[in-house]
Amino acid sequence: MDKRPIALGARLKQYPAIQTLGFKPDFQAYSAQEQQIILNAKKIYYPTAFYADLFNAMGKETFPSFHTYKFTLDKIKQTAVFNMLGIPHPKTKIFYGKKQKQTILDFFDFPFIAKKARGSARGAGVYLIQNRDNLSHYLKDKEPAYIQEYLPIDRDMRIIIIGNQIRLAYWRIADPDNFKTNISQGGTASFDPLPSKALDLALITASKCGWDDVGIDIIEHDSNFYVLEGNMKYGTKGFCLAGINYKKMLANLIVEGRI
Repeated sequence: MDKRPIALGARLKQYPAIQTLGFKPDFQAYSAQEQQIILNAKKIYYPTAFYADLFNAMGKETFPSFHTYKFTLDKIKQTAVFNMLGIPHPKTKIFYGKKQKQTILDFFDFPFIAKKARGSARGAGVYLIQNRDNLSHYLKDKEPAYIQEYLPIDRDMRIIIIGNQIRLAYWRIADPDNFKTNISQGGTASFDPLPSKALDLALITASKCGWDDVGIDIIEHDSNFYVLEGNMKYGTKGFCLAGINYKKMLANLIVEGRI
């Protein structure tokens, strides 16, 4: 009997120790044998957002978890859960519709941060709003306005949790000409030790939110630590810079039953 771990998503298809069946939105498109393999598997790896909901309804375990998929690229939902769970988070407010958006300056003073509320990652859709012209340009987007207080920093912390452990943690230092710290936006990585309070906060956040494959961004301002967001589609350049083969690490964790 083939006892290899079962995956649907193609992330680790080059590793034969993992049986990757591929994503087929029509379950009947899998062969009868593949259907039985999926249904009998104790856990499915990389089920895709489509199947994560279905497997969760069936009570079947997945990696990443159902909750990890549900919060992917949704800053509004993340802010709500941070507030509900008491996780420290910069002052943030979401404005819907033209009437609400006209009140933004009643709640925030320039400068402040505006973000694309859903569907953006790696620093895209994040803006420093310094005046009314900046705000007008941002509000041309018909999406909800996601407005957050600006806490001046020159670096933040990216803490990547896979399973229930931190697999990589590093500083992201902004370029002097760019307020964004993302490596994909010109930021640089530093592997100097991070404060233990930040590492603990990342682990607590992931555990409370049910996230098991996430890059959590944390900042320190006036000796306080704040969670900015959880990135389920985090970049892997940090692993490369740290000399870690990201996909090989994942494959080993899966085969060894550690995630």
